[in-house]
Amino acid sequence: MVVLAASIISKSGKALVSRQFVDMSRIRIEGLLAAFPKLVGTGKQHTYIETENVRYVYQLLESVYLLLVTNKQSNILEDLDTLRLLSKIVPEYSYSLDEEGICKTAFELIFAFDEVITIGHKENVTIAQVKQYCEMESHEEKLHKLVLQSKINETKDIMKQKAIEITKSKFEKNRGEKGGLTSMGSGRIESGFGSDISISSTGSGFGSASGFGVNTDVDSFSSKPKGRPPASATAPPKGLGMQLGKTQRTNQFLESLKAEGEVIVEDVRPSVGQSRPAVPPLTDPVTLTVEEKLNVTLKRDGGVSNFDVQGTLSLQILNQDDGLIQVQIETGGNPGILFKTHPNINKDLFSNENILGLKDPNRPFPAGQAGDGVGLLKWRMQSVDESVVPLTINCWPSVSGNETYVSIEYEASSMFDLQNVIISVPLPALREAPSVKQIDGESRYDSRNSTLEWSILLIDDSNRSGSMEFVVPPADSSVFFPISLCFTAANTFSDLKVVNILPLKGGPAPKFSRRAQLSTENYQVV
Repeated sequence: MVVLAASIISKSGKALVSRQFVDMSRIRIEGLLAAFPKLVGTGKQHTYIETENVRYVYQLLESVYLLLVTNKQSNILEDLDTLRLLSKIVPEYSYSLDEEGICKTAFELIFAFDEVITIGHKENVTIAQVKQYCEMESHEEKLHKLVLQSKINETKDIMKQKAIEITKSKFEKNRGEKGGLTSMGSGRIESGFGSDISISSTGSGFGSASGFGVNTDVDSFSSKPKGRPPASATAPPKGLGMQLGKTQRTNQFLESLKAEGEVIVEDVRPSVGQSRPAVPPLTDPVTLTVEEKLNVTLKRDGGVSNFDVQGTLSLQILNQDDGLIQVQIETGGNPGILFKTHPNINKDLFSNENILGLKDPNRPFPAGQAGDGVGLLKWRMQSVDESVVPLTINCWPSVSGNETYVSIEYEASSMFDLQNVIISVPLPALREAPSVKQIDGESRYDSRNSTLEWSILLIDDSNRSGSMEFVVPPADSSVFFPISLCFTAANTFSDLKVVNILPLKGGPAPKFSRRAQLSTENYQVV
């Protein structure tokens, strides 16, 4: 009382898919299937046919027969129920009920038949369960992949941090060889202004002893040599001896790199006492900076995989006399943004009145810090809504003959005016630059990295959308991903505004300036 085979055959008797559930030879099953069309009569409304040895339970699916071959002792009601379930499963896996569609999905159908019938007997399953079993999704596998990806991302972050430290140590070493700053070591200086304040060039924010750490740059410290200068400083260069400089071969190599489009940064050693120009010099007594970093991963077919905004509000004060202040702010009221104050900030004052002030009102904010200043407030925003994404990319590669036409279109949100937009598209290895047929903006081909950079100086209401089309030799569509984007904007997601500066010692409030910027840290279309 078992099902011998479940098969799909054409009207002429050609076997398209057949799954045997008992031990039988190929000649026998082919003979049984070839004999079935001869037994089917015309004008009869039956769903089964019996012979001396077997019973055929069948159903016509457009141009093919779905057929169960059973022995005569099998329960025909159970066989009809099995046939009905299989007739619903076949259209789920085959896009067309003809010979071509059945043959292309033959293995999927065999796997589905195995989930319905086991050793000739029907399993108590539904269509949804059969699809789930065939997909073989594993929660443990997904969790393992997420953990593995998080480890990879963490390792990349550590690598970036190590690279920054190595670069910084090399730079400090090169400057130390020139003299003047050698005694400073790695750049960490213990100030003599008091035991409560430590001055460090490698960190920012509040220190450990007093709660504040004052940022400073070792470049701003220069020592004037006492007495007469050393002899090496006044002696004229001698004609003999080795002289260090760029040889002609080095110049030729640099020129060849420049010809390929590579940007070459000349190695210019700063002189002693010369300071690096960082951000624009501070002119107002108090400066407040609102900065947001954007991390976005978009899917090439639409949708958002990751959207993360991290923002900070930092304070810079020139003179210590202006440190006894409080900062009154106004948030944009975005419910998706979570704010977090520094531990030394009065949280109740911020929650009730949107005022940032120290827990001890008699303690001033530190002054004279360089870099990003003192961090007062942090916030974060995460979302999966594509409507909040400021810039989306749509890439359409299509092969025509021996060429691949790539059409790229950008669409910018009306929330931001984007500045210095650069869209980097990876390309296959090319001997010549790609042929750009149409572009809204400018393009540059980087032969070293094999990327095409599409730059737009400003995206505002006049050009919220634009396109570019270029042609390359035949290539797979996955070659053109991931697409990287970078830009800046003067507005932020938090729409945080500094309303006023409140002096605590009385008198007029010090003059202050506000800066706000949104920039990309990692923005890709994968």
